[in-house]
Amino acid sequence: MNTSKISTTLLVFFVAASLSNCDEKAKTETVIEKSEIIEHRKVDETPEYFLLRPEVEKAYGYSHAVKIGNSIKISGAVSMDDEGNPTAVSNFKQQMKNCYADLDKVLKHYGCTFDDVVVENIFTTDMPKFLEFAGYRTEIYKKQFPTGSWLGIKELALPEFMIEIELEVHKSK
Repeated sequence: MNTSKISTTLLVFFVAASLSNCDEKAKTETVIEKSEIIEHRKVDETPEYFLLRPEVEKAYGYSHAVKIGNSIKISGAVSMDDEGNPTAVSNFKQQMKNCYADLDKVLKHYGCTFDDVVVENIFTTDMPKFLEFAGYRTEIYKKQFPTGSWLGIKELALPEFMIEIELEVHKSK
């Protein structure tokens, strides 16, 4: 047998062995995937709405949060009192704290904490001020930060509002 035939035979053998191993690996992965799906509970997907300030939210036409299954979408929180009047006017840091205080109330309603937050979007009319106080978020998020966006915008619903924070939450049962 010449060297060329031996090389070709060995190449065919290694390719066949590799394909055989890939097939076995695929079968093993399929078995693992199927065994992981053994327990799959049905999640109630009926929307559950929550109004933090019912009169204000009805007047403006929105719900502060809605839970569907294990996901919760929370409308943007702004610094306002129970009648819908802006609070902490011209005080960016206090407005930010007020937003997180309201968001905490919504999270608690659903039995969640900021550790359950997976998305946080911040809208601000003053990005330099937000960046100055962004470190405050380390007091809110103890384990990890969520994904999200920081957006500088022209205006919010009322001219006194300087920041609005919306959240998305995933709560495993």
